[in-house]
Amino acid sequence: MTAPLAAEPTAADRRRWARYLVEERAEGTVYQRLAARRTGEERDILLRLADAERRHEQHWLDLLGGEPTRLPRAGVRSRLLGWMAGRFGSIFVLALAQSAEARSPYDAEQYATPAMRADEKVHYEVVRGLAARGRRRLSGSFRAAVFGANDGLVSNLALVLGIGATGVSSGFVLFSGIAGLLAGALSMGAGEFVSVRSQRELLAATEANEDAAASAHDLDIDENELALVYRARGVDPQEALAKARRIVTAAQAGVRRTATGPIRTHAHEHEIVGSDWTAAISSFLLFSSGAIIPVLPWIFGLQGTTAVVVALVLVGIALLSTGAMVGILSGGPPLRRALRQLAIGFGAAAITYLLGLLFGVGAV
Repeated sequence: MTAPLAAEPTAADRRRWARYLVEERAEGTVYQRLAARRTGEERDILLRLADAERRHEQHWLDLLGGEPTRLPRAGVRSRLLGWMAGRFGSIFVLALAQSAEARSPYDAEQYATPAMRADEKVHYEVVRGLAARGRRRLSGSFRAAVFGANDGLVSNLALVLGIGATGVSSGFVLFSGIAGLLAGALSMGAGEFVSVRSQRELLAATEANEDAAASAHDLDIDENELALVYRARGVDPQEALAKARRIVTAAQAGVRRTATGPIRTHAHEHEIVGSDWTAAISSFLLFSSGAIIPVLPWIFGLQGTTAVVVALVLVGIALLSTGAMVGILSGGPPLRRALRQLAIGFGAAAITYLLGLLFGVGAV
């Protein structure tokens, strides 16, 4: 329902309505493009959000008396979201859309209806919920990627700066950086391999087997311990007893009852844990991708202060990028997360550089 006009609209009012119109249209496009990349419930939710944006769009069209001959361009954020929605995974777009929905201009807009203001608050919660789903799916692998790359960035930057501060030759700094890269990447890969392999072996030791069910035809239907097997696996005593009796009855009747066989409480754990070799190789590559960046200036022949400055710039850009990405995905302020990442990384490097200077002076 269109809000009643509080007064004769001014030219500024009409320009503002036109801006709202293009923004609502752009947001609807974002949700439509995201829906095209999803299936099931998430697709339906996104399409309903797009329908709501069209209702808001129609409200401003009605106030304007139809489609204006000239419309302003949508804001940079809206255009960026629309471009990303058609090309990248939805989690990044939803995280940005969550921030956009949190800043509704309608709270102070006299020509917006109460229903529109309420819609915007609901949209924020809906988008936040969808983004939370994506964050849960992504959290494990993303955490490992950020941790691996940042570990390589910071540790190898600290190493080359600390070594370089002692006054050794550029060749020695390069050798140290490559050695640090290989040592760290191999350590990360080996650690992940042992960790995942150990977890898989632990799960294998706790899996149920078919031995108890295989001998069920020889059990007494009233006096047997098969129910204890299920109780030991966490099943309610009454349900465990009923299940045990069904299995014994079926076994004595010569019927194979796979549906009522032992409970496999760890049926999918191996798939969830993943491959030990995949985890090891991923950790090796992620650490290496970060650790190579501080060494690049020396690889390309730079020396002394120039190499140090270039290394700091390259690592600074990488730290800011990963920090901002963490901020976007977590729904927090990207700039603050980026600066925090930069401060931590450069702080660690500064300590080793000062130690290198100290040892270098002592050696002289």
